[in-house]
Amino acid sequence: MEFLAVSHNGFLVFMSCFVALVAGFTGLSMTRDLALKPVTEKKASIALGAVALGGGIWAMHFVAMLGLQLPILFYYDAAITLVSALAASLIVGAALILLHFAERTRATIALAGGIVGIGVLVMHYIGMAGLELCRAIYTPAGVVGSSVVAVGLCIVAFGVAYGRRTKKNIVLGTLCFAAAVCSVHFLAMAGTRFVPVTEGVEFGPSISNETLALGVIVFSFVIFGACLWVSVTYLPRPAAPAPAPQDGPVGAPPPLQIPCERDGGKVFIAAQDVTFVRADGHYTQVYTERERFFCVWPVTEAAKRLVPVGFLQTHRSYLVNPARVARFERTKDKGRCVFDGADLPPAPVSRSKLKTIQDALAPKAGALRAG
Repeated sequence: MEFLAVSHNGFLVFMSCFVALVAGFTGLSMTRDLALKPVTEKKASIALGAVALGGGIWAMHFVAMLGLQLPILFYYDAAITLVSALAASLIVGAALILLHFAERTRATIALAGGIVGIGVLVMHYIGMAGLELCRAIYTPAGVVGSSVVAVGLCIVAFGVAYGRRTKKNIVLGTLCFAAAVCSVHFLAMAGTRFVPVTEGVEFGPSISNETLALGVIVFSFVIFGACLWVSVTYLPRPAAPAPAPQDGPVGAPPPLQIPCERDGGKVFIAAQDVTFVRADGHYTQVYTERERFFCVWPVTEAAKRLVPVGFLQTHRSYLVNPARVARFERTKDKGRCVFDGADLPPAPVSRSKLKTIQDALAPKAGALRAG
């Protein structure tokens, strides 16, 4: 069997890697700070992030394929090409749902990274199946090598980007993601041979390189526009004004202010205005009577700062302001602190802390017992 001679256009190879970089940055940035958003907005951001990441994988592949130079004319099956884009976006979307709607542990992050790596592979080989007038023949080394790199580098990328959701980690995760997508494509191509065929199974209309180029360019412009949109959130912001001094006895220490974030900006919440604090992965959520804020303190740091000023740690993940507790409820070996306000969920009390919390909240006339 005689294989076709293969070469690549260097400029398009570079552009394909650049597209992967921009898509990774856009998708990972779109899913930042989702814990602060309502569920509907959270779902929309995940969907957009999946399109950016999955579509970026697809765009990178076909920009690189536009740079593929063979001695024969070849086309693409439009239906299979579309299926490859949908497959990438859906698989990446599943990984993002896992990250943002399940408990985010190291195992969850690794699983999500592995799913994205599989998505990169699925997209690549479905896209290659759409070739017409030539057929790709794969070598075991190319398939195994690209598979290991895809899963491994995507796990690293998501481990970096989601281990801590800082701007620096997202940028580093972007580099790992782009390296994963580009390495998979070109390792797989290095282990692929091409032979001409006269006919094949057609699932949809044929599209030429010129038509494909037009679609890829349009989609790439959309990704670049979205990249500019999310990049604004990375610009340095003016320093937040120092919190106004509070009235108090002369020589008394200033009241504790909790640094929080809202709409991309920093705000300070007085500790006495906080109802309770809940752990959220490596960070915390700060609840006041009417609002919820994101705080970069881990729950251990929050406990170190808030317990000395009167907060109670009712659970390893919860810190409660006793002045805001409406009543304490106990049912056998379980308990909870209930707050005024229909929108505030109760804070659980762990079994080991029931006696301590009950004694601390004894003056609360609404304390209940059951069973």
